[in-house]
Amino acid sequence: MEKREIKSSYSVYRLDELTDETKKLIEYAQSKLKDAYAPYSHFRVGAAVLLENGLMLGGSNQENAAYPLCTCGERVVLTYAGAEYPDVEITSLAVAVKNDLKIVLTPASPCGSCRQIIAEYQSKQKAKIKIYLVAEGDEIYAIDSIHDILPLGFDASSL
Repeated sequence: MEKREIKSSYSVYRLDELTDETKKLIEYAQSKLKDAYAPYSHFRVGAAVLLENGLMLGGSNQENAAYPLCTCGERVVLTYAGAEYPDVEITSLAVAVKNDLKIVLTPASPCGSCRQIIAEYQSKQKAKIKIYLVAEGDEIYAIDSIHDILPLGFDASSL
């Protein structure tokens, strides 16, 4: 038997350590928290993408009483970008979270479905998507590529 190891890494920043463009992207994601429809979980997600042409797009989570039909903020904004700007590369994604019932200090990582969607867009465009995660605390997590948090991912080569 051969044992192999999977490693994951991310960087931790404070807002003042980021570029102005990244700060604007994070602020845009945070502004989308107010648009979240989260009457069941009270957990709001705002997401924003930066396209290579400089355009920023935003989205938020949309819940449903039938939980499997809920759509995460990341998927909302990524599919919107893919539908409206199919030939424009997504360079970065910011995800902000807030819970209406308690303070969330630690950034939340994208769920498995969102990780798979991010991986698909990264594969499609053959370029990494930088991911920034933020909550109500001071730390911002930066992930260089979805492969850092989705090792052994499923893609077209698996089919």
